[in-house]
Amino acid sequence: MAAPAEDAAADAVDQLSLEYNPSNRLGFYQKRIALFEQFYEREQQRVEEARKAAVPIKVVLPDGAIKEAIKGATTPLDVANEISKSLGKKVLVATVDGEVWDAFRPLEADCALQLLTWDEPDGKETFWHSSAHVLGEALEMEFGVDLTIGPALEEGFYYDCYMGDKTLAEAERPSIEKRMEAAVKEGQRFQRVVVSRAEALSMFTENKFKADGSLIDAGKPWAGIQVLDRFMAAGALAGAVTWCEIIQGLPEDATISLYRCGPMAVAVTNASRAFWRADVNKEPLQRVYAITFPDKALLKDYQHRMEEAKKRDHRNVGVQQELFFFHQLSPGSAFFQPCGARVYNALVAMIREKYWEYEYEEVVTPNVFNFDLWHTSGHADHYRENMFSFDVEKAEFGLKPMNCPGHCVMFANRARSYRELPLRYAEWGVLHRNEYSGALSGLTRVRRFVQDDAHIFCRPDQVMAEVQSFLKMLGEVYGTFGLDYSMALSTRPEGYLGELATWDKAEAALTEALNSTGLQWTINEADGAFYGPKIDITVYDALRRKFQCATVQLDFQMPIRFNLSYATDSGSERPVIVHRAVLGSVERMYAILTEHYAGKWPLWLSPRQVMIVPISEKVYAYADQIRSKCRKAGLFADSDASDRKMQKKASTRVALSPN
Repeated sequence: MAAPAEDAAADAVDQLSLEYNPSNRLGFYQKRIALFEQFYEREQQRVEEARKAAVPIKVVLPDGAIKEAIKGATTPLDVANEISKSLGKKVLVATVDGEVWDAFRPLEADCALQLLTWDEPDGKETFWHSSAHVLGEALEMEFGVDLTIGPALEEGFYYDCYMGDKTLAEAERPSIEKRMEAAVKEGQRFQRVVVSRAEALSMFTENKFKADGSLIDAGKPWAGIQVLDRFMAAGALAGAVTWCEIIQGLPEDATISLYRCGPMAVAVTNASRAFWRADVNKEPLQRVYAITFPDKALLKDYQHRMEEAKKRDHRNVGVQQELFFFHQLSPGSAFFQPCGARVYNALVAMIREKYWEYEYEEVVTPNVFNFDLWHTSGHADHYRENMFSFDVEKAEFGLKPMNCPGHCVMFANRARSYRELPLRYAEWGVLHRNEYSGALSGLTRVRRFVQDDAHIFCRPDQVMAEVQSFLKMLGEVYGTFGLDYSMALSTRPEGYLGELATWDKAEAALTEALNSTGLQWTINEADGAFYGPKIDITVYDALRRKFQCATVQLDFQMPIRFNLSYATDSGSERPVIVHRAVLGSVERMYAILTEHYAGKWPLWLSPRQVMIVPISEKVYAYADQIRSKCRKAGLFADSDASDRKMQKKASTRVALSPN
């Protein structure tokens, strides 16, 4: 596609230059409308030319049916409407030859087409991405904000916006919801044009967060602009505004784009403080969260689940049960109190039993390493900003963010033989990662944590058996927790390193290991790491929320970086490293289980397994005897020998509700 001329855009900007006034965004909106209409007219001319050229293409549907289409003119939505009007109303996005494709984007060649609705994951993501832009329009219309980014989430979406010193009050949320609902009722729809990067930026000169171009990949010559039709606002802005946003990378990238959001049930769920680029030294933003559904019943079900999730929030349970807390003197590092440490240690003890059963060897490596190690591992080049570093005697050192490089040093400490393999090094190393303070969240996003981290050094022919053994351990642990989980094989990506034959054998070994579980699993094509394929494991809690904790990752590159080898009968070979974890970070799993159990711990994990409440001073001594016997039996037992009334003692213990 030929690049649009940028001179016209520059002229348009000069002609439409209006003084920016933060208290009145009308000038900004008028300029934006005029520019967009100019670009849209050009886009329509291009489509009309394609229609006149009438170059035929064939579109193959999933059932094998073939539809005739016109190159550069027919869109997936046109195909949907040709099949049936009802389908046309449901389609949110499409895939073309397996790649996600905007429903309004013209087809460019013979292709296989799949039309996606709310029922498919990509359909949901598109619905929420679209809804985020409806939220963006509402925020602009209601508050005159400067918008930054608005992505879809696992459930719902958010928009970051700059409001100066203002914060969004809970009482203001209904007005945002009403504006979003009005946009849908008015039948506003998305339009799509393709413009140059310079043209895209010309529409946002008054928004400093977009005007510098940092939100558009400078390496891409194109940016798509995705737009809602004219919004008939009230008052001074009546009939004056069309909301626009940049969707970077189109048309080269198969970026999920937007079609429609209605009908829509809306809820603005939260607003929190954020920072531009997640940097506390930059401008403060308001992050407005919301969610939408195609009908009110789905929204009602979601709200019920969120109310339950609020009750289960591990941050609240942690305070109520005196398990852990955080302090400003060490942000992102949990203080586990005696009862909290009981749960923590029980999780560690459980995995330690599995280590013994599955013949892992526990090791201990330093917390601090000279940066030479991180240069060898590659973390100095690719992970430095996430590390804590400091100088010691004119040399740079860093706190370790992961255990694997230290385990490589241990493997290389002496010559190894193929007869020694597999070596299974497990470590409860304390790890530190320099997360932005604005990103910290309870136990799920911390700076200091511990992983049930292990690295298996093995021969290529041992990979299948080792992964199979790990998956068996995983099933036993998650079964004890009562957690459901799913597995997906992530295969060779573009830009992979190593020999194709090595990758093929590794993927075959992982496939065989997955099949041995007897469980269903899926494939994430080309989603593996550049250094080896992996199995992604997703766990589901009692509220069916998804988390990724466990991992099993093959690594062909770190043995090369550390020059690892083992002796064979005919010379030497490089080992394969299997990175694996069951809990992931102990802190994160602690949070998940707290909410999964709603603070009602199973007895083996409970911080207060036995609670003795004597009814009077006469039985204090006997109560203490019972407590001692329980402790000798290995149970955590507490006795309330305070002078409080019986009713108060009982209510206090019930409030702690550990079992």
